[in-house]
Amino acid sequence: MNETLNVLNNRMSLRRYKDKPISEEHLEQILYSTMRAPTAGNMMLYSVLVIKDKEKIKKLSSTCDNQAFIAKAPLVLIFLADMQRWTDYFHHCDTPYNSPNNADLFLSISDTMIAAQNAVIAGESMGIGSCYIGDIMENYETHKEMFNLPDKVFPIGMITLGYYPQNMKKTLRPRFNKEYIVFNEKYKRLSSEEFDDMFKHLNDNFNPNNSFGAKNIGQLMYFKKFGAPFFKEMERSVNVIMEHWNK
Repeated sequence: MNETLNVLNNRMSLRRYKDKPISEEHLEQILYSTMRAPTAGNMMLYSVLVIKDKEKIKKLSSTCDNQAFIAKAPLVLIFLADMQRWTDYFHHCDTPYNSPNNADLFLSISDTMIAAQNAVIAGESMGIGSCYIGDIMENYETHKEMFNLPDKVFPIGMITLGYYPQNMKKTLRPRFNKEYIVFNEKYKRLSSEEFDDMFKHLNDNFNPNNSFGAKNIGQLMYFKKFGAPFFKEMERSVNVIMEHWNK
C-alpha cells in the first residue's frame, strides 16, 4: 500500500487534540492543498474561513449542537459554498447574469466539499487530525452575523483540526460492505434480507435498553439523528438560508 492510500485508509475523525497550535507552515500547506482540489470549470465556487480566535471557536461549540470538544480545537476551518463572488464579478463585467439559482448552489456545494476533503487529507498526512461538523448549517442567523456572510454564501461544512495526541492509538470504525454501496451500471434498492446483512455488525452490538427506547438499529439511528432536535434546527436553518439564497 502506497503512502497516499495509507493516509486515506487510516484516517479517523479526531475529537481530542494535542494542546499545541497548528503551525503557520502546516496551515499554509493545508490551504494550498485545499485550493488544488478539483473544481467545476476552475471557478473555485467556495470560500474558506480560518478561525483561530478562541472566543469564536467556543461560541461555535455552542451553536453547532453544543459539542464541547469543538471548543478545544486549535483551529477551525469553515467551508462556504460561495456564489456571491461570481455574482459580483458577473455584474462587474456587465453580463446578463442576475442571481444564482439552485443548480448553482448544488454545484458550489460540490466544489466546496471536494475542497474540504483535500484539507482533511492534507492535514492527516502531517499528523493533524480533523472532524467534520455538519452542524455549521444550524443557527444560520447567528453564523451569518458572526462571519459577515452575504446572502449568496452557504455555510455547508466545517472541520476542527489539531495534532494527534502523543502515542494515541487509532480506532477505525467499520464501514458497510461494498456490495451494498457500490453498484455496477445501475442503482439497486436493497431487500429486507440485504438490509439485515448490511447492518448485522451493528445489530450484533445493539443495546435493547438504550435511552431512546429504540427496538432496532434503524429506530436508534432515526432518534439519534433525523428525529433529534438538532436536526429539526438544521432543517429550519437551511430553510432560512434558502430564503436568502433565492431573494
